[in-house]
Amino acid sequence: MDQMSSKDWLEKDFYAVLGVSKSASSDDIKKAYRKLARELHPDRNPGNKDAEDKFKAASEAYDVLADERKRKEYDEMRSLFGSGAFRRGARTGGGGGTQFDPSDLFGGFTGAGAGQAGGDRRFGGAGFSDIFSSIFSGGTGGGTRRGPQRGRDVEAEVTLDFVHAVKGTTLPLTLRSPGVCDTCHGNGAKPGTTPRTCPQCSGTGLISRNQGSFSFSEPCRECQGSGQIVDDKCPECRGTGGVTKNRTINVRFPAGVADGQRIRLSGRGEPGARGGTAGDLYVQVRVRPDELFGRKGDDLTLTVPITMAEAVLGADLRVPTLDAPVTLRVPPGTPSGRTLRARGKGVARRNAEAGDLLVTVEVQVPASVSDEARDALEQFAKLTPPAARERIEARLRRS
Repeated sequence: MDQMSSKDWLEKDFYAVLGVSKSASSDDIKKAYRKLARELHPDRNPGNKDAEDKFKAASEAYDVLADERKRKEYDEMRSLFGSGAFRRGARTGGGGGTQFDPSDLFGGFTGAGAGQAGGDRRFGGAGFSDIFSSIFSGGTGGGTRRGPQRGRDVEAEVTLDFVHAVKGTTLPLTLRSPGVCDTCHGNGAKPGTTPRTCPQCSGTGLISRNQGSFSFSEPCRECQGSGQIVDDKCPECRGTGGVTKNRTINVRFPAGVADGQRIRLSGRGEPGARGGTAGDLYVQVRVRPDELFGRKGDDLTLTVPITMAEAVLGADLRVPTLDAPVTLRVPPGTPSGRTLRARGKGVARRNAEAGDLLVTVEVQVPASVSDEARDALEQFAKLTPPAARERIEARLRRS
């Protein structure tokens, strides 16, 4: 348990985050998390920062409460500082007794030199994480090897063509990130050799020492806390067990993915340490604009020019879609700006239905006409009633 996670655990009520009681069973915790995950998932709330933060908080709470060991440590820690059971040996109060203030722990590591090997002098040089290691190892100094650690999440951005975003597609995505060394398979040893157990810590990765009434544990300096010594280092990763490399994965983008949406691929982030689970991959989607089509939710939009004669007399209008063309009927007397609807020609929805194609017609006025067309228009103007401008004329008379 590191310094920051220990402090976070004290400050956060994971039970309240999931909406369960402290006596909730593992099944109750799992059900509560799944319900929140469905409601708050970034795919369901694109661009919603509040939902994203709540989703991360619920995931963090579930990561702790779903793990029996972590939950026990969390409950013990909250109980210790909540009940005052840890009030001993820290400093002398005004009445001659001894008191312990949790801020002594946190405050002692906020100044210059925090996190350095020397630690805090008030605890004999022991670091913050050493103190918590001793608390939850029962004060015996036995210690345990540092357990598996989850890999970090990875962020990536992909730009899709408009048609691919509407219809869905699968694309290869190349990432450059830390990964397990293929030569030594992560153990850091030269092929044909194996690491040996550290003789200093007997493979636990921790060294214990007594400080008054407490027993503190700290990472073994001989093996750097890994519990193993690599005598013949792997030539590829130089004994680290990991390398930065390119990896290509196929990402499925569902039909209807929108610009700005984030897609989460579980377990496709950085590999975990010491057998831990991999992090997640979050892909930010950008969509290139199309030269003809626009999008409004699950509907596609299209603007089509028509002549004045087509608007007056009506016409059959053939328009493109993302599949085969369709023909729409322009009724006689259609004004400029009217929207016609081609049902089911929009963005596919998850329930197998689709949005519509909304076609807006705009009457196009020619910049110039022939003499014959002008004569015809003048005759047309004589035979048609004037535009209904009564309200305009009334306002002009009052001016």
